[in-house]
Amino acid sequence: MNVIIVDYNSGNISSVINSFKEVAKNKVNIEVTSDLNKIKSSDKVVLPGQGSFKSCIDALNNINGLVDALNDFAISHKKPLLGICVGLQMFADIGYEETETKGLGWISGKVSKIDNQKGKYKLPHIGWNEINIVKDSKIFKDIKNNSHMYFVHSYQFIPEDKNVISATTDYSSNIVCSVEKGNIFGTQFHPEKSDKNGLKIIKNFIKL
Repeated sequence: MNVIIVDYNSGNISSVINSFKEVAKNKVNIEVTSDLNKIKSSDKVVLPGQGSFKSCIDALNNINGLVDALNDFAISHKKPLLGICVGLQMFADIGYEETETKGLGWISGKVSKIDNQKGKYKLPHIGWNEINIVKDSKIFKDIKNNSHMYFVHSYQFIPEDKNVISATTDYSSNIVCSVEKGNIFGTQFHPEKSDKNGLKIIKNFIKL
């Protein structure tokens, strides 16, 4: 099996690579690339994302044909894709970080700044927080509810269809921290930085 971690110059993804390789233990081929043909022919794709919504979308668009290859993989062929952090946010129709920016449009919704309630909550939201699992997601197999995951973000994904939400976290309000829509999965938290539970989520995705 081939799992591609998409490298589109969106910041440091070494911890994502290391975690996937640790879980794969040489039984699964993990490759880091932006090669369009390799992405299209792979079994699973991981879309990481660090930085702002706009910078990540711009970086995707800067690689000719990459967005089309991802659409082909996830939307046309419906193969499993996992978005992490801004990788999840880019599923949205639109994001409002820096400036209004069009997203991939895979899951209808928007990405807006977390309401810090006039400074009551620090932004970015950094550190460990409990997740509330609200639907039976394949990537949460054997993960206990209220497990702690690691977050670094100031913006949140607000999907139009609440049925895609698989987990939330409480920070200023009920923030969407995981989604599942058919073959498309996303986590706002960083599984690669979330210790054993995070590695379990990665394992669950690889085993889909």
